[in-house]
Amino acid sequence: MAGRFPQRPTRTTVRGGHAAVPSPAAGAPAGIPRQAAPARVRRWVPDGPLDLGLILGPLRRGPGDPTFRATPDGSVWRSCRTPAGPGTLRVRAYDGEVLGEAWGPGAAWLLDRLPELLGAADDPGAFVPRHRLVALARHRRPGLRLTRTGLVLESLIPSVLEQKVTADEAYRAWRRLVRGFGEPAPGPAGAFERPMRVMPTPRTWALIPSWEWHRAGVDDKRAATILRAVRVAARLEQAAGMPAAEARARLEVVPGVGPWTSAEVVQRSHGAADEVTVGDLHLPGIVGYALAGDRDADDAAMLRLLEPYAGQRHRAVRLILLSGQVPARRAPKMRRTDIGLL
Repeated sequence: MAGRFPQRPTRTTVRGGHAAVPSPAAGAPAGIPRQAAPARVRRWVPDGPLDLGLILGPLRRGPGDPTFRATPDGSVWRSCRTPAGPGTLRVRAYDGEVLGEAWGPGAAWLLDRLPELLGAADDPGAFVPRHRLVALARHRRPGLRLTRTGLVLESLIPSVLEQKVTADEAYRAWRRLVRGFGEPAPGPAGAFERPMRVMPTPRTWALIPSWEWHRAGVDDKRAATILRAVRVAARLEQAAGMPAAEARARLEVVPGVGPWTSAEVVQRSHGAADEVTVGDLHLPGIVGYALAGDRDADDAAMLRLLEPYAGQRHRAVRLILLSGQVPARRAPKMRRTDIGLL
C-alpha cells in the first residue's frame, strides 16, 4: 500500500474500487501446476508505476466475486466472457514487469488487450491536482491507472444489480446468479477450493427462471432491465469501440439503464477518465465534504466542484475516494431487504 498511513474503509474499498493484493515474494512468480499449464503467456513492461489492486479493483463485485480473485502469491485472477469465448487471466507484477497467463478460448483475446486492461491507454500525466487532498492522494497512490476492459455486458449486468439497493444485496445477487448459471472458469481457476466461474452467456441470462431472480433478491424491475439488455447484447458490445459519450447514449436506449448505470459501465469498459457517476446516493456528499466541507452537496454542486478537473473528473473522484476523507455517518446504514425470503 502506498503512503505511510493505514488505509481507512472508504466507499471505494467497500464497493470494489481497490482489491487488496498481497506483496509477492521476491523473484519470479510461483509456477502453475503442471496439469494446468497456461495455454498462452505474455510479458509486458509498463512505462511507470503500476498497482494491480487499484487498477483492477473496480472489476471486483464485492468479496466472494466468482469472477475475480486476489491470491496470496500477489496474483490477480479474472474470468470473463470475451468475443472469442470464455477465458481466465492471471496477472502478476514483479521486478518492473507484468506477467500475464491465460487459459481457454478467450486466452489470446485477453492477452492481446492486457496492456489496456492495466491502463496503458490511460494518461495519468494529464491530471493536474487542484486541491491539496487530491494531490496527497495522488502522491500516495502513484500506481493508479484506469482500466479499460473492452467489454460492456460484464460491467452492465452487475451495475444494474446495484441499482437502488445496498452493495451487499447487489454483491449477493451477482454471486448467486454467476455461481448458479455461469460455467467453470478455464484453467486452474476452475479447480480452486472455491472454483471461479465465467458469467453466463446472454442466452443463459435470458433463460433464468423468474423464481431464481427472486431467490437472488433481484426485483422484477432490475431483472427486466437485464433481460432487455441481453436481447441486444451484440449491439451493446459494439459500444466498446465507440467514444464514451456515444457508448453511454447507446446503453441508455435500453429502458432501465440511466446515467448512473451507463457511467458505471464506461468507467470500466472504456477507461473513461471524465465520466462522472451522477444520481448516486452517497457520492455527491463525499465529494462535497472532501473539497468544500459540504456533506449535503447534490449532483449539481458536485459537478461544480469538479469543474477544475474537466477531462479528468472520474480520476479526481477515484482519488477523493482513496483519500478516505468521508463524512461521519449521521443515520443508520440502509436496512438490507432480501426479497428472496418473502
